[in-house]
Amino acid sequence: MAEPEIPDRFLGGYAEILGEVAGTGRRLTRDELESRRTLGRESAEAGHQLRALVRLHLAETRASWPATARGTDAAATDAVLAAVEQAVDAFAEGFERAQRLTVRREEAARREFIDDLLYGRSDLGRLAERATRFGLRLSRAHAVAVAAGPEAYTESDAAPRSVEAALLTRFSGRKILLTTKDGRLVCIAPGSQPDVLRYFAKQAHAATDGGQVAVGRPHRGPGGVVHSYDEALEALDMAERMGLDDPVLYSADLLVYPVLTRDRQAMADLVRSELGPLQQARGGAEPLLETLSVYFDAGCVAAETARRLALSVRALTYRLERIHQLTGSDPSDPIHRYSLQTAVIGARLLDWPAKEL
Repeated sequence: MAEPEIPDRFLGGYAEILGEVAGTGRRLTRDELESRRTLGRESAEAGHQLRALVRLHLAETRASWPATARGTDAAATDAVLAAVEQAVDAFAEGFERAQRLTVRREEAARREFIDDLLYGRSDLGRLAERATRFGLRLSRAHAVAVAAGPEAYTESDAAPRSVEAALLTRFSGRKILLTTKDGRLVCIAPGSQPDVLRYFAKQAHAATDGGQVAVGRPHRGPGGVVHSYDEALEALDMAERMGLDDPVLYSADLLVYPVLTRDRQAMADLVRSELGPLQQARGGAEPLLETLSVYFDAGCVAAETARRLALSVRALTYRLERIHQLTGSDPSDPIHRYSLQTAVIGARLLDWPAKEL
């Protein structure tokens, strides 16, 4: 496709300047340089390409050369070439300034859109209109993945840039939005393309030196993005409270935990009833609570539990018997096990016994 023709007004008396320089050997004046910068800025705002504009200047130089420098000495020729260098440099400077300003404006608009999108602010209809500018069609379902690393990240840091480069290389034609929010890496992708978020999780886990990634469920509409984002954040918070160390967490797999804590008072009552007596043990409830937690995580296999706790099987058996004595519930009894395990999960979620219930 042919490039659009560039109006001669962006040359702005360029040939006349070269003619004067050839005759006098002078350099460009301050006003002439400023006029070149202004023309560069205006050409950028008009949407022209810098390469085409430079080519236009060089073509004009070639066309006007016979009239300005034919038969002149080497000094005049050198003056003309110096003027060409000055003029093109000033023009390019103005062009680049305009581009940087445009980029800053775009970044500000993008950041404002992301804040409104992830916090659910702004009119939802207007938000959907703005989303098309950034490649999102919010009428469709989207899912959000959030990666948390050992440090807080901004979009200019190496980790987000490397993840973005990897995703754009692999999914260049997909409608994906990558950003950072509150120090975490965030990826918004169509809900029908789970491979994008899986790949994001893999790249983000590596780029953040083993950081944890949570993926929310797909939801429709502008509000759906907020919902999925909140689910991902809740999954990360849940992982911290529950001691989950999986590199990738899917909120759909963790739905049981919000259900268990939906009635906080009932859960607190269960924890106090089932586990409260452990506080009478020497050293408090924490060691025995940890024993129960590891025992259930190990599938109630004594040998594996002892290995994870760095105990002998005999020492573990003593601990389990002590729990039975204090609580009246036997961890090895399937009838008692469900209540105990639910109470242990509740204790993790409610941060007991560190916090009073």
